[in-house]
Amino acid sequence: MILVTGGTGLVGSHLLYHLLLKNDSVRAIHQKNSNLNAVKRVFQFYGGDSDRLFNNIRWVEAGLNDIPELEKAFEDITFVYHCAAIVSFDSKDYKKMREVNIYGTTNIVNLCISQKVTKLCFVSSVAAIENGVEGELMDETDNWNNSTDKSGYAITKYGAEMEVWRASQEGIPVVIVNPGVILGSGFLHKGSGALFSNVQKGLKFYTEGVTGFIGVQDVVKIMIQLMESATINQRFVLVSENLSYREVLFMIADALGKQRPKVRINKFISNCIWRLEFVRSKITLSSPLLTKYTAKSALSNHPYTANKIKRVLNFDFEPIKNCIETVANNMNDSLSEQN
Repeated sequence: MILVTGGTGLVGSHLLYHLLLKNDSVRAIHQKNSNLNAVKRVFQFYGGDSDRLFNNIRWVEAGLNDIPELEKAFEDITFVYHCAAIVSFDSKDYKKMREVNIYGTTNIVNLCISQKVTKLCFVSSVAAIENGVEGELMDETDNWNNSTDKSGYAITKYGAEMEVWRASQEGIPVVIVNPGVILGSGFLHKGSGALFSNVQKGLKFYTEGVTGFIGVQDVVKIMIQLMESATINQRFVLVSENLSYREVLFMIADALGKQRPKVRINKFISNCIWRLEFVRSKITLSSPLLTKYTAKSALSNHPYTANKIKRVLNFDFEPIKNCIETVANNMNDSLSEQN
């Protein structure tokens, strides 16, 4: 049996759909207050027999640090897809990210070892890859450097990777994927989904920073292919295209039929904004709209190459323009249903 952690997130929900196309049932871990209807909505975007597939999910309520419940979830499990994580660039969330991203992964790894699972796939991030010289392509060989300034999210994803490599040393075959910014339908107010919802609301600002982007369907297809392959104990950068945020925001605006952002944010303005947001968040006890690390990322030029996964799986990525159009169409359909 297959186990998926983080089944109610962007990657997890799309992964569940694709797994259930070839498997009668899949077990998925979710937390107490998670929204299962959001997953059902993702299934409906695919059409077809989505309701039957959704009903084949065997949900298990468990936190990543709830050992007794995790042990129940691992009964008769052979393959594990570990997608669960907290994504935040707010410094106040660092302790929580360590508890979930690192210590939670420790628990998943320990159970994989004790249950002698057949294979483990871990969803990491390009954030766990060392940022090299601006403008130079980065890949899986760019080694982590503890001396450079990194976000709490990057630190905890790297720490989680170290736990997964420990599983490989204990005899569990593993594969790690390091996606860039993942674009996909179903979660418009979280992560990359906010790019779409902000443009829908009339976003006026853009930056020229460059990073790697990939569609969620490519991510989950690669994960499944890697788990079904003989490839073990390797990690793979997953990026379809390296694009500037300006290019991506313009494509989103065009796909949604909205006006393109017109005001370019430079480094000086960005630094002023994140500092003001830091002060505001402390006064109001709310999350900052922009942090030091999101501001830095939005202006940095850090492209990645996915040549390794292309070579190993002979994989062809979907163009980002197509991904954006799919998300925009699904978003417009959802908004129409609400009105």
